[in-house]
Amino acid sequence: MKKTPTLRQVLDGPFAKWLGDYDWTAWRAFMFALRGEHLTDEEAALFRKYTGRDTLPEKPFKQAWVVAGRRARKSAIAAVLGAYFAVYGKWNAAPGELVRVLLIAVSKDQARETRRWVEEILRGHPALARLITNSDNDSVTLSTGCKIQCVANSFRSVRGPAVVLCVFDELAFWYDEYSANPDKEMLVAVRPAMLTIKDSLLIGLSSPHARRGLLYEKYKQHFGRDDAKALVWQAPTADMNPDIDPDELDALAEELGPAAASAEIGAMFRDDISSFISEDALLACVDTGVRERAWQSQWSYQAFIDPSGLRSDSFTAAIVHKEWWQGTAIGILDALREYTPAPGVTPQACVEDIAALLRSYRIRKCLGDRYAGEWPVEAFRKYGITYEQAARPKSEQYAACLPLLNSARVRLLDHKPLLTQFLNLEVVTARGGRDSIDHPRGQHDDVCNAVAGAMTNLIGGSSYDFTGSWVSGSRRSNGKYDPRTIGVGFGEFGKVL
Repeated sequence: MKKTPTLRQVLDGPFAKWLGDYDWTAWRAFMFALRGEHLTDEEAALFRKYTGRDTLPEKPFKQAWVVAGRRARKSAIAAVLGAYFAVYGKWNAAPGELVRVLLIAVSKDQARETRRWVEEILRGHPALARLITNSDNDSVTLSTGCKIQCVANSFRSVRGPAVVLCVFDELAFWYDEYSANPDKEMLVAVRPAMLTIKDSLLIGLSSPHARRGLLYEKYKQHFGRDDAKALVWQAPTADMNPDIDPDELDALAEELGPAAASAEIGAMFRDDISSFISEDALLACVDTGVRERAWQSQWSYQAFIDPSGLRSDSFTAAIVHKEWWQGTAIGILDALREYTPAPGVTPQACVEDIAALLRSYRIRKCLGDRYAGEWPVEAFRKYGITYEQAARPKSEQYAACLPLLNSARVRLLDHKPLLTQFLNLEVVTARGGRDSIDHPRGQHDDVCNAVAGAMTNLIGGSSYDFTGSWVSGSRRSNGKYDPRTIGVGFGEFGKVL
């Protein structure tokens, strides 16, 4: 039986044309260590430097996690490893079974770029080009019985044939509006697809971000440990891609500032970013199964609008009212609307729809973001709604909303994007020591911004104490409140009666 060529032989042979004259020294050391191949003295030194280990590997790893700076050629390495596994891998799959190399990227565009690189690698050598039996926008299928599939992160993408290699590309920046932990959910989804393949390999490649998430957990668990079963490699951009002009990197570092540059270029996890709220605290505010609450005559309702031009952000609206529980004001979220960018969806149509919703709750005046000058004011005025611009920026609204959430002084609807956006918010400490709260790069906060604005305008961040004849619940004719009728069909703090 013909012996499978080593990765070193393939990089120096069939893949050499695509790799060109660029400096891949550090990446070669990583890949040879990953496969348990012999390392030269220079490669061994790089291995020890970037893994924190003393003992050199003697066999291939089943998992590897790479923490590297931006533009370090991580996606290119995903393409190289994907092509190698698809062409030269020997798998214990059933006769005739199609297996997959699954390359999962942060976006569709990046996935297709990786797929293009895979095909370029294969077409760069005549013998490899002849193996291609089919190719489309997302995949390349080979006569070896392996399909190289490049997709954006979604747990649905792993359903299908067995997976021999799975690469999580830029996993620290994955986003899913229905999940606050898409990286961990993807891990749970992909592992069963790799169970039946003896020598399958899982790799995570990413620039670092906050000290949370799957990448950080794997880093804490395995970095610098000789007995760790997973390989963790951490290196800055300049070391993994020496072809970048050092002066350009220095200029970028100065532009980004120390905290961001240490992550984006230096590959260090950021210690100036923390989570806005814990999942337990947020879920304690949710009325499970409640999607919307109908208008009731005994309540006075308020609304907050987060307008958008619908180019990338959503146009959102939140409606709330206030009730009392043991002398404390409780904010109740009644309705939530989100209009996402789509063909035929216009800002004017959103205004018309939201205005009708506000009128159904007897709302004639609303508060909203300072967006596009006077446009929202004029747009809502046409439908009999007075639009007032909020005085506080959204970062301050989030700061005021946090104690309300932590003390369960708000009741939220069971709305997945809302919960995900709240959980993804980050508190960033600036150089001057001032905190700012915002969504991570590439994500959105339009829904939770509308809710935070509505709640903080409704009950602020202060505690309201009442004495005498006032108790929680809806008002009776005798001036007292009935605790049995808080909300719409709900008991204490929104529990179903």
